[in-house]
Amino acid sequence: MRLLPWTGTDGRPCYLSTDDPDSRLSRLADDIEAVQLASAEQVLAGAGAVLGDAGAGEHALRFALVRAVESLGEVLRVAASRGERIAHRRA
Repeated sequence: MRLLPWTGTDGRPCYLSTDDPDSRLSRLADDIEAVQLASAEQVLAGAGAVLGDAGAGEHALRFALVRAVESLGEVLRVAASRGERIAHRRA
C-alpha cells in the first residue's frame, strides 16, 4: 500500500494498492510529490525572507507561517510514503 500525497474529501489519508511503480496513478503521485517538494523549497525561502525583514507586519508573518505549516505537512506525508516504500522493498 502506498500513501498518496493527497487526502480524501474527509481529510483522511488515501492509499494506492499496487506494486507497480510505473502505473498511471503511481506516476501521478510521484509528480505531485515533486511539485510539493519544490513548493516547500519556495515557501522556506519566502518564510526566511519574511522573518529576516524587521518591518514585516503581522499579516505577512501569519501568511508565511500558514504556508510553512501547510508545506511541512505535505513534506512529512511525502517522507512517510517514501519511508514505507523503502521498508516494503527491504522486507
